[in-house]
Amino acid sequence: MYGFVIALFSLFLLERLFQSRKNALPLPPGPRGFPLVGNLLDMPKPTDFQAHHWAKHKDLYGPISSVSVFSKTMIVLNDPAVVNDLFEKRSIEFSSRPKQIFAADYMGWKHGTGLIKYNDSLRFQRKAMARILGTKSAAAQYNNLQEAEVGHFLLNMLESPQDLRQHLAKEAGTIILKLSYGYTTERSGKDPLLSIMNKAMEDLALAIVPGRYMVDNFPMMRYIPEWLPGGGWKKDGRRYAADVKYTVETPYKFVQKQMEQEKHEQSYLSQALETTEDTPMNVRNNKWTAASIFGAGSDTTVAVNSAFYLAMALFPEVQKRAQAEIDAVVGSNRLPVASDRKSLPYVDALVKEIMRWHPIVPMGLPHTNEKDAEYKGYRIPKHAILMPNVWLFTHDPTVYPDPFQVRPERFLKDQTLTAKNPPDPLSFAFGFGRRVCPGKLLADNTVYLTFAQSLAVYNIAKPVVDGKTIDPKAEFKPSVISHPADYEVFVKPRSAHHEKMIRALEEKFPWQESSAKEFLEAAAY
Repeated sequence: MYGFVIALFSLFLLERLFQSRKNALPLPPGPRGFPLVGNLLDMPKPTDFQAHHWAKHKDLYGPISSVSVFSKTMIVLNDPAVVNDLFEKRSIEFSSRPKQIFAADYMGWKHGTGLIKYNDSLRFQRKAMARILGTKSAAAQYNNLQEAEVGHFLLNMLESPQDLRQHLAKEAGTIILKLSYGYTTERSGKDPLLSIMNKAMEDLALAIVPGRYMVDNFPMMRYIPEWLPGGGWKKDGRRYAADVKYTVETPYKFVQKQMEQEKHEQSYLSQALETTEDTPMNVRNNKWTAASIFGAGSDTTVAVNSAFYLAMALFPEVQKRAQAEIDAVVGSNRLPVASDRKSLPYVDALVKEIMRWHPIVPMGLPHTNEKDAEYKGYRIPKHAILMPNVWLFTHDPTVYPDPFQVRPERFLKDQTLTAKNPPDPLSFAFGFGRRVCPGKLLADNTVYLTFAQSLAVYNIAKPVVDGKTIDPKAEFKPSVISHPADYEVFVKPRSAHHEKMIRALEEKFPWQESSAKEFLEAAAY
């Protein structure tokens, strides 16, 4: 065993020794490293909020900095102008993804839209998503679906307001599964498809945390047999891979069977199958784009809506102003819908402000380059990991004064709070360049409807325990997709009339029979 470890370490030394030094340009500035391990000791701990850690680099090293850990170089982008230069203006060079060896090769996510490198498969997948979901007219066909499921969320909140987090997850998951597969979830209790999808996404989120699986840092560990010490992670990979395969293959079978029986509802996958040839590559890409829509749109939507409910309890004056606008424009006899948005500038600004106050992917999703590159006299080596500090962009006090306060007015016309035309946080929230989320219009509409309709009928307040008002803490979890830390708020209908409006939604949007039975039959087929 010791001989094997020594051989493995020797290979690592050789890799470092013969690493290309053809380009004499320096890396972007950064902390001094140690032999072999580089800046390992400068890396944030798993419990650290990474964006806060990397934000310190801007004062120390400027808008672009670097660290090296073992054989990997990470480039920290702490200025939106640098991100624009690299990810937008030079998107052809910087639109690939860093290789996630464990997640891609051992869990089975190598064809997932979010992890795939910039190649023909990615272009096919993004083109299909843009065609079916990405235009305003394409997104508008799902307005009724979104309004129905936001209505069901309001009904669920009426029954058990203490279960806010679960209801938000059910709302987001139900919308995505209906949109992707035409699948209707169980009204209550555990739904078979939603449960396995959520589990697969939770497993993936854990797997891609830096340092979780050392094979990502030491690719040579792929050659360690599973039965040797240091190879046990392969067992995790096999277990995860079975779940991922089920997640991707079984909903595809469900839609195929529904289409064969002419019982399907229109969905992303049904449209993809109707408009592409039945070739092996198209089949693979259609499976993975449908599954990737859930991964991209479910947990992120929950995180935004959860931040909204927290913010409304912490900033009641914002809530009151938004409710007053809704009452004045929409009235109190119906709920605001998508077509009302242009007449609700403060609510629209609130969507932007919550996205700014808590960007749900604080360090963005990393990009990489497939060839050596140069930027302003600095060397960006091939396969560097480029990390945009989105949180820092949206909390720059010179751009957004009082950045820790929720102040939607900063995005209104003729406002005096900040510089004229501050950057729209939505330009940061959905990714950059050729990696921007193709379903951003749909996600944005779900968020808007949840905000607007919640404010129309509910008051959201700090909880009162034993006569004392409890202030929820504005704390956020240190993960790739960052949710607020657990909190409690008090949610109650604004009046008896508003409660009646909520209950009327059950008649307007009756609960549909679940697709669970047909799905399980397809799974067994």
